Amino acid sequence: MTAAGLPMEIRADGLPTRVRIHEVGARDGLQNEQTVVPTEIKAEFIHRLAAAGLPTVEATSFVHPKWVPQLADAEQLFPMLDDLDPQRLPVLVPNERGLDRALALGARRIAVFGSATESFAKANLNRTVDEALAMFAPVVARAKDAGVHVRGYLSMCFGDPWEGPVPVAQTVRVCRALLDLGCDELSLGDTIGVATPGHVQSLLAALGEAQVPASRIGVHFHDTYGQALANTFAALQHGITTIDASAGGLGGCPYAKSATGNLATEDLVWMLHGLGIETGVDLDRLTATSVWMAGVLGRPSPSRTLRALSHQE
Repeated sequence: MTAAGLPMEIRADGLPTRVRIHEVGARDGLQNEQTVVPTEIKAEFIHRLAAAGLPTVEATSFVHPKWVPQLADAEQLFPMLDDLDPQRLPVLVPNERGLDRALALGARRIAVFGSATESFAKANLNRTVDEALAMFAPVVARAKDAGVHVRGYLSMCFGDPWEGPVPVAQTVRVCRALLDLGCDELSLGDTIGVATPGHVQSLLAALGEAQVPASRIGVHFHDTYGQALANTFAALQHGITTIDASAGGLGGCPYAKSATGNLATEDLVWMLHGLGIETGVDLDRLTATSVWMAGVLGRPSPSRTLRALSHQE
């Protein structure tokens, strides 16, 4: 449990007053587990995350079960969440068939998943970057016609395990293309965790020059090299107010073996609250949820904040 008055709130100049945390543990986190978590446990996990005050909890993926068997129960899971506002429950869809499945269940926020690099587009989607964009075009158009919010995930924005460093201009081109398709927001993915603050600042500055406003950008950092919080701070300095994170640091990427866990939501909340930035998240309830899920999975969380707080009990 958090000690009273901690972390001490000291604001830094030029930062947002409030941040929306886009929680990805139930989707991006659990899809990378070796074992399949029971549907009832997933539903309880999502309910607990929502009760902790997380405004957006990515629920599941409508990818073919052959590719992501851990999330093959999307049709069974989503109806178990019907007491929650579907605007809080984004789902991942890879194509029009996935969109059909999501819309049939009442999903109101979807995400498509692209790549800034050709190698990862081939590995993840078996398409070139431009072929993937062409596949997304009818998905985004139909979703927008149905009044559904669309997020565009972009992987490998900073580095690729096959291609190495990713030129900023290359990432900007694909970001601009996703917005031009009609995506409402983008999520810039540091899929293998190689970004550093200077690289983050450079990319965000270039996006600004390409008329991509900060209000339509989220960031998704992995902590492979311990840079996720530093990169998040750099993004905050550029006015980014949507940060992806995963309860307990769950997740990685099944198609990029060098990718380790996402930025832990507990670590992010601790930093944001220390900066006096509002999140709406109850850190104690979030911690209890991640401790519970770590017990379900049978292994400790990599989140340092979670470890520190759970050891106090």
